[in-house]
Amino acid sequence: MGGCIVKVKNNIKLLIIMSLVQDTARAAVDTFNQAAQQPLPAAANTENMSLIDMMIKGGWIMVPILLLFFIGLVIFFERYLTIRKAAKYDNSLMSQVKANVLSGNLDSALAVCRSSNSALGRMLQKGLLRVGRPIKDIEGAIENVGKLEVAKLEKNINILGIIAGIAPMLGFVGTIFGVIKIFHDVELAGGIDIASVSGGLYVKMVSSASGLAVGILAYLGYHILNMMVERLILRMETDAVEFIDLLDEPGR
Repeated sequence: MGGCIVKVKNNIKLLIIMSLVQDTARAAVDTFNQAAQQPLPAAANTENMSLIDMMIKGGWIMVPILLLFFIGLVIFFERYLTIRKAAKYDNSLMSQVKANVLSGNLDSALAVCRSSNSALGRMLQKGLLRVGRPIKDIEGAIENVGKLEVAKLEKNINILGIIAGIAPMLGFVGTIFGVIKIFHDVELAGGIDIASVSGGLYVKMVSSASGLAVGILAYLGYHILNMMVERLILRMETDAVEFIDLLDEPGR
């Protein structure tokens, strides 16, 4: 009889313990679910951060980097439009000049060159004004005008090359200042924690990324404009050679 009573008491204790374990587990699960449903503050702040806020995090070094970006942007589009306008090819120019030269009407050929208002027209005009002189003199005069026209087209393009070299260096300077800021904040905090490191990391990463991005864009713009100028120079040289051959034909 006494053994049965002991067994009943043990069973009751076991049931009580299991009930407590189940309640504790259920409470832990509820707590975990509630925590999972709440958004993380850091993530919310990151999502709400705008590009301007991120630029500000980069520190004062972002001012010259952004200045270089706007200067490069202005130079690229100004030169792009200028070169593209100069590259518009007038198919009738060379044919009209050739027809007038073959007929001996140099005044009409000069009038056609003046009305074209193009680099090729100015080159041919200078050559026509030298008709009667040795071919070498005519060729030299056309070449000199061509150099002046190319110099006008290449104006300020080299600045893009300078920006492509300076912008990444400024980003590297920002990286150094970011590391200095990290050590300074750690020293003030008396230990390493995320708050004392995050400010310097922002300066380091944002300035480096911005400097590299501006440098890459300037590098691409520099080579795009140079390729456009080279194509235009090749076309001008081809037409100039054709004009010289026209003047050097027997009977001229």
